Amino acid sequence: MDKTKIINPWYVGVVSGMASYIDSAAIVSNGTALVIYQKAIGITSADIGVLSGVLTLCIAIGAFLGGRLGDRLGRRRVFITTMAMIVLGSLMLTFGKVFAVLLAGTMFVGLATGADLPVSLATIAEAACDKNRGKIIGLSNLLWLVGISTTMGVSAVVGGWGQLGAQIMYLHVGIVAAVLLLLRWTIPESPMWLLARDEKRRGATTIRAQKSSFKDLLHGKYLWPFVALCFFYTLVNLAANTGGQFGTYVAVNVVGITVEKNSLWNLLLMPVGVLSGLLFMKMVDTSKRMLIFIIGAFFFAGGFFMPVLLNFSPLSWFCFLLFTATGSGMAFEGIMKVWSQESFPTMLRSTAQGAIVGVARLSCALLAFVTPVLLDAGPVALYSILSAIVALGMFIGWLCFHRQQRNEFSSEGEMVVEKHFSASVLPVEAIHTK
Repeated sequence: MDKTKIINPWYVGVVSGMASYIDSAAIVSNGTALVIYQKAIGITSADIGVLSGVLTLCIAIGAFLGGRLGDRLGRRRVFITTMAMIVLGSLMLTFGKVFAVLLAGTMFVGLATGADLPVSLATIAEAACDKNRGKIIGLSNLLWLVGISTTMGVSAVVGGWGQLGAQIMYLHVGIVAAVLLLLRWTIPESPMWLLARDEKRRGATTIRAQKSSFKDLLHGKYLWPFVALCFFYTLVNLAANTGGQFGTYVAVNVVGITVEKNSLWNLLLMPVGVLSGLLFMKMVDTSKRMLIFIIGAFFFAGGFFMPVLLNFSPLSWFCFLLFTATGSGMAFEGIMKVWSQESFPTMLRSTAQGAIVGVARLSCALLAFVTPVLLDAGPVALYSILSAIVALGMFIGWLCFHRQQRNEFSSEGEMVVEKHFSASVLPVEAIHTK
């Protein structure tokens, strides 16, 4: 097969975007299956805590490593290897009966899931064109929701089956990864990455060939978007992750509704998140991108403040779920992924995305340790803080990107020259995918 062959970008978007499906399915499956294993094979509460923490930590480490390897070795090598690791890790989690095997399986799945995300997103962005790049990247967010919904559906059916039910949940992740492994063999290496690699080997002075070191992210025109995206995604993700991790606890013990009602409300409002994501996909490649982001930012930050404003009543909790579902589709993961793909050249694109995701995931893991202390100080204080950090994160995102839509795809062919020369454009034809 010709590895430079151009294929349909929407096909690339679905196959590569399934990284987000695997991400959400692995996390949700692990949380439920380990609880089942506690009774079925006798793992302890301490074991569950270690395995859950290791999964989160390995996803963060994997994002750092996978992003860098994707820029150094190529997208294709990494995203095929990660799927093979997920298949192997899922089998270990399915059939392992001792802690050491479960730990190894968790590490394989976590590292591979984290590593796959930045490389897959770079593959999508480089297969697309300016007219559909945001839409196809936005599709990965919908696949993330599909991963959650499918896993919850599987859990609802097999959750009472004991050890077999837990095994089916892990096998679901492994089977999807195996199918994706086969499909990813049909995706060639990114033509943009191949061009950047060849120019680098020849010693060409284009931006895409010369801007390939991690230190390039820490100065010059890449520093501000890199720092802004790290703060934006970390701050908003801290709130979203905390709301997800401790939301049921607050709903039952503070708001006073049942677990069943809270779960039902979440399921009923999931289509709102899908519709919000579809609206984002429709508008992200147009001049209305920032308007959609601003609307989503107000919904997301306002959602966390509704329980404070309405004193943690059932109505306030429903508004919280509704507003955050609406805002997340327009001003959260999707726009972060688009901005991070457009803001950096080919040989830094995966590295930057991996670092941004890694910083956010590590921050969430650290916050989880002190969240119970914040809850003891009172839910009003916690949700006021969460609303404030979401607003701050949204403001940083707006501050960096509101003036002009960045698009490194159109400028990475420029020459890197000495300061006393003016930049010109290399006579190398740019790659345009159709």
